[in-house]
Amino acid sequence: MATIKCKNMTFSNIQAILFDKNGTLEDSETYLRSLAQKAARIVDAQVPGTGEPLLMAFGINGSSLDPAGIIAVASRRETEIAAAAYIAETGKSWFESLKIARQALDEAEKYIGTTSSSLFVGSLEVLKYLSESGLKLGILSAATTAEVNEFVKHHQLSDYIQLEMGVDEGPSKPDPILFLQACKSLGVEPSATLMVGDSVGDMQMARNAKAAGCIGITWIGRSDNVQGADVVINQLDEIQVVA
Repeated sequence: MATIKCKNMTFSNIQAILFDKNGTLEDSETYLRSLAQKAARIVDAQVPGTGEPLLMAFGINGSSLDPAGIIAVASRRETEIAAAAYIAETGKSWFESLKIARQALDEAEKYIGTTSSSLFVGSLEVLKYLSESGLKLGILSAATTAEVNEFVKHHQLSDYIQLEMGVDEGPSKPDPILFLQACKSLGVEPSATLMVGDSVGDMQMARNAKAAGCIGITWIGRSDNVQGADVVINQLDEIQVVA
């Protein structure tokens, strides 16, 4: 059991911390923006006129990425469905629309590559510090489990991360079942587990699962993206073990 302090908030009797991946540990903005732009171009080549609206739906505005947009926070399956809905508006059948969306995202991933983006500065040190303090650490991401596995392997985090969990088939954030499943896998109670994430979905998921607390992180200073957090931080080293 540990006592965690973040700014003016103190969380007692903590055994584990679950982290989101994209936008929390991983600086994935460039990758996600490129993925969305490529996928939109591929779709537009097959269904002219859908590219621009699709980019807006993904959360791309010029060279900026909305950290609360679809491409940043939705699961792969949800992204496919959202893209397919725009394609279906042109009159194509649902199944054809879904096929076009899925193939476009697959092709975009192959073109962009799946190599993990860089860690945010200081992330590795914080994970090491928390792990050495006796806390169980896990990653609970809307990315696929394979992407989480690749992220941990690429950045050599396996010494610190005890759970690598993504969204494949089934529920996605903010469904609390994901948090409950993660806690069960770690062998801890939700009431002894903190969630650290950069989206409203992370906060809602943890709250509905009766987590010990929700820490919102916004590297860009947008606290509205983590509404519902018990405390909002701008860098991970604001998470301190005090006892």
